[in-house]
Amino acid sequence: QVQLVESGGGLVQAGGSLRLSCAASGSIFSINAMGWYRQGPGKQRELVALITNSGSTNYADSVKGRFTISRDNAKNTVYLQMNSLNTEDTAVYYCNAKSTYGTNYWGKGTLVTVSS
Repeated sequence: QVQLVESGGGLVQAGGSLRLSCAASGSIFSINAMGWYRQGPGKQRELVALITNSGSTNYADSVKGRFTISRDNAKNTVYLQMNSLNTEDTAVYYCNAKSTYGTNYWGKGTLVTVSS
């Protein structure tokens, strides 16, 4: 089992920045990729950014150039730096870990609210 705990959400004005953190614990040896998903009001959950164990990254088109995903292997933590936020970024952000066995683990989510 893998446990994920997110932090860093909150209220920010449009144009501002936030950094989300996700700390992983448990069977972290089984993780081969970690990422961030979000679910906005009335919307489906969508991938925001993903980073593999090799450091490869993937971003949703809507956040490219604004968001950066990174990881600190020593701390078993993944970060999402979010810049130039706009109201469309308002959502609950979920940390995700994918295991080599095909299992998806999820955090409880952290709310990001961008005001105009």
